[in-house]
Amino acid sequence: MQNTSPVLKVSAINRYIKGLIQGDPRLSDLWVTGEISNYKHHRSGHIYFTVKDSAASLRCVFFRRENMRCVFQPADGMEVILHGNISVYEPDGVYQLYVTEMEPAGMGSLFLAFEQLKKKLEVEGLFRIESKKKLPFLPKKIGLITSPTGAALQDILTTIKKRFPHVHLLVVESLVQGAGAAADLVRAVDLLNRRDDIDLIIIARGGGSLEDLWPFNEEAVARSIYRSCLPVISAVGHETDFTIADFTADLRAPTPTAAAQAAVPDLDEMLISIRQLRERASLALQRRLQQEKQMLDHIVSERFFRLPKRRIKLSRDLSEQLGLRLRREIMRVMQYKGMKLSAQIDKLDSYSPLKIMNRGYSFCRDQEGNIVRSIKNLRIGQLLQLSFKDGRALCSTEQIEEDSGIEG
Repeated sequence: MQNTSPVLKVSAINRYIKGLIQGDPRLSDLWVTGEISNYKHHRSGHIYFTVKDSAASLRCVFFRRENMRCVFQPADGMEVILHGNISVYEPDGVYQLYVTEMEPAGMGSLFLAFEQLKKKLEVEGLFRIESKKKLPFLPKKIGLITSPTGAALQDILTTIKKRFPHVHLLVVESLVQGAGAAADLVRAVDLLNRRDDIDLIIIARGGGSLEDLWPFNEEAVARSIYRSCLPVISAVGHETDFTIADFTADLRAPTPTAAAQAAVPDLDEMLISIRQLRERASLALQRRLQQEKQMLDHIVSERFFRLPKRRIKLSRDLSEQLGLRLRREIMRVMQYKGMKLSAQIDKLDSYSPLKIMNRGYSFCRDQEGNIVRSIKNLRIGQLLQLSFKDGRALCSTEQIEEDSGIEG
């Protein structure tokens, strides 16, 4: 049987099937739900994975330019909802879903991203209590990071003016919502840390949705607050709103007004407290003076102070008696030491070689001055020096005779 159909290359078939799939409107804009498996984040930035249900699986690719907008971190086993289009990868001849959006199934992507970042930073220790810096009791100058048009600015200005108007406030304008807000907040925190006249930083904005407050949940903002050398108060949203910035800051204030109240004391309350302390100090001083006066009156009434001359005379007599006893003891000790010294002198004198020489003895030295104790140390012709009680004589050795012994 003769073949009348054209012979096609594999690449032509794959290209043809790709055109058919791309021409189907139902496959060019669709939503798919399933569980992620075989998740791989390539070094190029692209993400490759498979989405599956109980009966089938579908290969997916999430290119870098699209996945950069994904605020949470996908992982194996996560249920997701995907948006994209089906197409064919011609070199392998396989069709796959080209993902443009990804949402976690059952919860919002922002909420999931919030929980993931919170857990990550908590493990790193950015929320530890021991890392929190103490707020200054009375800052001279406060750096306020907020929007110049927001209600938070006016709330803080009004509260500080009412509580302690002498405190200076430096307002650093920043975006607090939308694209670029996170980078703007980081810039403002770093700017205030480079100044040497700021004692405290307040980051503030009014309430809003999770999307509105999202810049305060960015990792870059959290890390800039953590590395700040200055204490930071976070006052973002309403009392029920919590952001990553709140957990990282040294103090979380439920509202901008509460942040101002925490930053500066109330001047009127301080003045009342000072008056109370002054009154307490005055009463305490009066009580102490009264106690000292009573003690002085008691001392003066004692017998010792009624007869001071008699006590002085008794003390003088006792001092004279002790002095006399001391002098006697010194004389006794000196006499004893003198007698002991005389006995030692007499004993030393009895051992003097001069007394022995007075009885006719002498001693002999060689030319080097060494005492000659035996004839064995002599030689014929050797010069010797004889010492007598009244002088010395230089002699020459002409003969050496050794005695056999000395009779007793």
